Amino acid sequence: MRIRLSIMMFLQFFVWGTWYATLGTYLGKIGFDGSEIGNIFSTVNLGAIIAPLFVGMIADRFFDAQKVLGVCHVVGAFLLYYTSTLTTPSGVYWILLLYSMFYMSTLAIVNTVSFFQMEDPAKEFPGIRVLGTIGWIVAGLLIGGMAIEDSHVQLQIGAIASLVLGIYSFFLPSTPPKAKGESTTVWKLLGFDALKLMKDPSFAILVISSLLISIPLAFYYAFANPFFNEEGMVNAAGKMTMGQMSEIIFMLLMPFFFKRLGVKKMILIGMFCWLARYLLFAYGDNETLVWMFYLGIILHGICYDFFFVTGQIFVDNEAPEEVRSSAQGLIALVTYGVGMYIGSIIAGRVVEHYQVMDQAGKIVGHEWWTIWMVPAALAGIVMLVFAVAFKDRGSLKTASDDVV
Repeated sequence: MRIRLSIMMFLQFFVWGTWYATLGTYLGKIGFDGSEIGNIFSTVNLGAIIAPLFVGMIADRFFDAQKVLGVCHVVGAFLLYYTSTLTTPSGVYWILLLYSMFYMSTLAIVNTVSFFQMEDPAKEFPGIRVLGTIGWIVAGLLIGGMAIEDSHVQLQIGAIASLVLGIYSFFLPSTPPKAKGESTTVWKLLGFDALKLMKDPSFAILVISSLLISIPLAFYYAFANPFFNEEGMVNAAGKMTMGQMSEIIFMLLMPFFFKRLGVKKMILIGMFCWLARYLLFAYGDNETLVWMFYLGIILHGICYDFFFVTGQIFVDNEAPEEVRSSAQGLIALVTYGVGMYIGSIIAGRVVEHYQVMDQAGKIVGHEWWTIWMVPAALAGIVMLVFAVAFKDRGSLKTASDDVV
């Protein structure tokens, strides 16, 4: 069973990793400007907002989870392949939005399938979930190694992998609908019944900070690969997987840091690394200072684990059991949904504003130093507000403590 679930998790994130980090480079090559690229990346965030409604209203109540997973990935495969044939901003936007509605729903479904088959999820799930990160790494190494970061082929590889996972899903163990016969509301599915926790100043500051820090995060996902390629980095997609490699390492080290630093310091370190990474990109180059690019990529592990994972654990410890699931949903909504949606739009506008045109009106480059200073400033402001406003409650006990 562990092997079957691990294959599922590997393919789940392999699909995403084939195109998400490199799509901006391809779109730039076929003539899309910064705003158009930013708008297209925002479809993923809109999908994250819509996904809880699909999963909660349909998947959790009427159908076996593995069958819903299969349908989503089979349909998604055709949509992703169709996207690879489009060359207009509006066409790519609407088809990728439809695809994102299906794919982002599967992120929750693979967890549901996994948890249902486990006797002790706290101990069993991390070892299976890490295969998802490995899947993303393998996808990046493949796309970079094949030198197709600026090609539509990346989307076609993702489509093939999605079709394989879709078919494979129908052979996974039965996972019956967990909320069959239960009534629910859109308000609850979006996690809004956890808004009462905003009366707690620490929870409120965490939610607001999570929203705001997700805005500069969008700059990295949409435009880091185009930036590295424009700077002349060879196999940029493969080298960017060092960020996911560091994510695995720091995830394993989190229990050690939790006991010694506490929540506030952990989150502040994560925020500081967001700031540092953009400054490294701004001041580095692909020659003598290329180490700054690599360090900025490697910081991804601390950026993600110390902020987002720490925040999720804080919510799990602080929220009452009856709204714990809704509280986690609210955090996911404000980060991957609203925060990164705003960030994608802003990033696109900033990149477009600082693009360099030749006399024929063709984009020939960007003022990257100025571009990276924008998310650096945003991250710095959020860090200062959080440092002043958040009241630490000491270290937290995590499920990882039991594993370690």
